[in-house]
Amino acid sequence: MTLEGFFRKYGKATSALFLINVTVYIIESIASGNPISISMDVLLRIGQWNYAVLHYGWWWQLTTAMFVHVSILHIGFNMYFLLMMGRQLEAILGPKRLVMVYLVSGFMGNLITLFILPLNSVSAGASGALFGIVGTLIVIMGVVGGNMQGALINAFVLFLINSILPGVNAFAHLGGLLTGMAIGYYYGKKIRSRLLAMQYGYGW
Repeated sequence: MTLEGFFRKYGKATSALFLINVTVYIIESIASGNPISISMDVLLRIGQWNYAVLHYGWWWQLTTAMFVHVSILHIGFNMYFLLMMGRQLEAILGPKRLVMVYLVSGFMGNLITLFILPLNSVSAGASGALFGIVGTLIVIMGVVGGNMQGALINAFVLFLINSILPGVNAFAHLGGLLTGMAIGYYYGKKIRSRLLAMQYGYGW
């Protein structure tokens, strides 16, 4: 598949986020001298090290960490879900709003991680941002379809399934998911109103 075909299939924003994550991982691998597992030294510098954020003022890590992964399996799973879920949300909200959901959800997940996990904690990954994308999708479908109870149950089950494994940053997942759900509720209401306006022929 050509690069143009890739962008057309998965959407401009989803493809761009995918390529940024992959590029960062390649840089991590080169710096670590290991493409399979990233060294702690690299993760301390561009992942999220709570001590460095609070004591060195490295607040930028709250953003860079959502593009950093700790192993080839880590990025493999995350990028698969980014391509699958990202293109669905991009088709609904457009590329700019998809990027907004990714960044805001990832940032909020990392912020919660900063203030809940110990100072010596080091975390990285797109999971918070991805939970935001999925949370947005679930709630939009719940609002538009008139089944918010089902949407909330789906979100809760998703969180449990993906947050009980050892080594998983459940706080980043939760922060991203709740942020995405709030965004999804806002846009779900707007979409529902627009659909009703089209159905009954008013507001245009």
